[in-house]
Parts: sequence; C-alpha cells; structure tokens
Amino acid sequence: MKVLIVFAHPEPRSLNGALLDVAIRELKRLGHDVQVSDLYAQRWKSEVDRADFPSLAHAERLQPAAASKQAFEAGTLTGDVKAEITKLLWADVLILQFPLWWFSMPAILKGWVDRVFAYGFAYGVGEHSDKRWGDRYGDGTLKGKRAMLVVTAGGWEEHYSDRGVNGPIDDLLFPINHGILYYPGYDVLPPFVVYRVDRLDDPGFGPVAEGLRERMRSLATTTPIPYRRQNGGDYLIPSMQLRAGLEEPGASGFALHLDRAGDCGHDGKPHRLGSSMVIRIDGDLPPNGLLEVGNNPLA
Repeated sequence: MKVLIVFAHPEPRSLNGALLDVAIRELKRLGHDVQVSDLYAQRWKSEVDRADFPSLAHAERLQPAAASKQAFEAGTLTGDVKAEITKLLWADVLILQFPLWWFSMPAILKGWVDRVFAYGFAYGVGEHSDKRWGDRYGDGTLKGKRAMLVVTAGGWEEHYSDRGVNGPIDDLLFPINHGILYYPGYDVLPPFVVYRVDRLDDPGFGPVAEGLRERMRSLATTTPIPYRRQNGGDYLIPSMQLRAGLEEPGASGFALHLDRAGDCGHDGKPHRLGSSMVIRIDGDLPPNGLLEVGNNPLA
C-alpha cells in the first residue's frame, strides 16, 4: 500500500516525533511506500487568503469557495497545494497525526485541510437532485481509500469517556473523522489515541509503540467506523435529515449517523469504535527527550 502521513507537531524530539518514526519504520518493514508531509518542517502556510489564488483579479472580491473552485478547475492553485493533492491521489491510506490542543487539531493542520481540500476536489462534486445531494459522506473523490487519526492527549482516558468532563473522545473527533475524512469519501478507521502523555519513560513507551505497530499492520483489515452513507437511502433529500425509525433507541446527536446494525461481529455485538491506549506514568520527567511539547492542560 501507499501511505501518506500528515504530521503536525513543532518538535521532532517529542513523543509525537517518536511515534512518527515507529509508524514509518513499521510500514516500510511491511513493504509499504510511505510519504510524510511534516507541516512544521515545511513551514506550511495555514491561512487562506488572496495569495492562494494568483489568478484572482486585484479588484475582484475574494470569495474563498468560489475562488477555490475556479483555481482548481483552471489548474492555478499554488504549488504547495497542488503537491499535497497529488500525494492524496497517490495514497491508499491517509494518516493525520497530531496532539489534541484545545479539543481539536493544531491550527497548522486545520490550515492544511482548508487549503488542500479544494472545491471541486474534496467538496462541491457530484450531481444535486432529488436522488443525490452531491458526492459526499461515503462518496466523493477519495472513495475507496482509507484514513485514520493518530492522536495524543494530555488528559486521562476517563476524562474523555461518556461521563468524562472533557466529553467522549469519539464526539470530539467526530468533526474530523466524519466532517473532514468521511465527507470526501474515505473509509475512516477507528483512531489510535494515547492518553496522559505529559510524562513517558522508556518502559512506558514500549507498549504504546507496539500498539501503533499493530495498527500499522492492520491498516488494510481494520473495520471502518460504520458511518451512514448520505446517498444510501438513510437520509431525506434535500433536508439531509435521518429518516425516522432508523436510529437506535435513545440515540441522538452524532450517534444518529452510525449504522451500528450493519456493523456487528460474529457474536452479534457492535464493533468497538475506538482504539486507544492508556498511559499512567508517575515520577520525574524522563531524560530521553520523549516529552510531549505543547500539550495544554485541557488536552
């Protein structure tokens, strides 16, 4: 397989940097082709502005979506954006790796999405009719490819549980998994989440690294998160609301968009969506440089 890792951490010697090395080595050992977009190393421009659309007339008002559509169709997107789109088309699997900062991805990674997921490429594709509402949420340019998140968080796993004060991790990651990755067609795999990473020594790092290696080994076989396909008949068009009676009893919010009935194993029970590892390390900061740099107190 061909794997693209988009890496968003400012410190190569961080835990995230060590995990990136683990993933690359394991993927290459398995014979996969790997490319890495290291956004901080590339000094990625995160903001969308007029510089992204060099063909836009100076007197013309900037309308980002319209400008993106025009530039994509004309082939006038900037070179850095074109290079990332080429990588996405090349890759069978996309991995977004980042620390959870203030309950989301770092701004530089959001800026990568804003600029690279262009109109006509990642959105604004397909027909709009009484039968389809564009090619999105299970359809789209990137349909047939796989994607997953590798995320580190400073908080405890319990803080991100159903009753945890930070909110369930699956809900926090829903806008990324469903809104960014599933939208243009990716089959989205359960995330690999490492908790309580502020301090980590060599013995503690070993199980985390092996867990990530296992996820790299199972990229082709892991069951994707069972999101409902927009154009599969579950939603009313054009309101795009879930048809009444399809939800599980008591389900609401993000859970409405999971088709758990079609995601059962041989025992008849739904597959577990998450794949996280709990790190509980006490004591002084380690001397080996595996300190997660930049995690805020709520991460």
